[in-house]
Amino acid sequence: MTASDDVRQPYPSRDAVEDAFATHVNRGKVNAFRALDLRIVMGEREGARFRDAYTGAWYWNCHCNGGVFNLGHRNARVVQAVRESLDHLDVGNHHFVSGWRAKLASQLAATTGGKLPAVVFGVSGGESIDLALKLARGHTRRARIVSVVGGYHGHTGLAMAAGDPSYRDPFGPNLPDFVQVPFDDLEAMRAVVDDRTAAVVLESIPATLGFPMPSPGYLRAVGELCHERGALLVLDEVQTGLGRTGSVWYYEQEGAEPDMVVVGKGLSGGVYPISATLMTEPLHAFFDRHPFVHISTFGGAELGCIAASTVLDIVTEPAFLARVRALGDRFQAGLGDLRFSLRRRGLTMGLAFPGPGDGLGAARDLIKAGVFAVFANNNMSVVQFKPPLTLRDDEADEIIGIVRKVFS
Repeated sequence: MTASDDVRQPYPSRDAVEDAFATHVNRGKVNAFRALDLRIVMGEREGARFRDAYTGAWYWNCHCNGGVFNLGHRNARVVQAVRESLDHLDVGNHHFVSGWRAKLASQLAATTGGKLPAVVFGVSGGESIDLALKLARGHTRRARIVSVVGGYHGHTGLAMAAGDPSYRDPFGPNLPDFVQVPFDDLEAMRAVVDDRTAAVVLESIPATLGFPMPSPGYLRAVGELCHERGALLVLDEVQTGLGRTGSVWYYEQEGAEPDMVVVGKGLSGGVYPISATLMTEPLHAFFDRHPFVHISTFGGAELGCIAASTVLDIVTEPAFLARVRALGDRFQAGLGDLRFSLRRRGLTMGLAFPGPGDGLGAARDLIKAGVFAVFANNNMSVVQFKPPLTLRDDEADEIIGIVRKVFS
């Protein structure tokens, strides 16, 4: 395939685009993909699939960029809503009151039954985690932030400080007052959460750690511990939220009571970047005293609000979550007897292999077979497996068939 076959590509060949990317964007990434012989350039995309721009090969997207494409590529309802809004909207202005931000915030609050009635918008999950952690410090007047070993919350500022050392050590000295404990270890958590702790921040199911599932009651108990000791519980549902686990938020299934929940990725509908920090009323009151202390120029952009509002319309339809649970059961039945163990809540799935690096090879084998999935960077025995929530049964069965062929 050449550039003449796909007018949407700015370079005439794969070598040309890789060379330009290496020169001007990221040389190491290009070298790594060439070494792995995984030289994919995303071209046409629709629904659950995308096509390589230069070979024309189609791939089932079973990573979805961590959940960005929960509703598939270019979801028709989301695209139409944004397209129509372009006739009269742009990003808006964060200095002004906005009806579109107010509408989206009210929709998000409703998903929590009003327990988290207030929202601050951002552009990325990392930005919204930063807001949550600095708000926790401002509200409690404490410094310590507790997170889990191998977790991931973003690549900037406080979010990076709460994540795995592999993402922060290359940049020099780490920030003080950040402490980590193993995931799902309540006793370790009890040992570090004290009267100096502002917040515990957790992914409800840690993605980059390979989707280890929390023990029943763990998230609830961490919240109770925080509240007993005057700290806050911040749940990162950037990858588990918006229906991915079969409920709008995973913490609902665990009976946890977070003080803040962070959402991103899928909130965009895969069309316009937007993220949000949901919070309790006492935390919201902080901004009564400091109404201009935090701004985000593009956070809650009105075009993004249109996309996100449509996403919530879809996710909260009565049949949607039941359909996600049914699809999860279908994958369980189809993949539960292969040579990996299946870690699963709804359509959050990890394929856990016995060897410490087996996930890397397994991901490569899947991609070669036409199923795009990636290994978990902080547990390379696991493949992150997250197909769109909008699959038809025949599409799910085709994906299951390919996985079975690869690993049987």
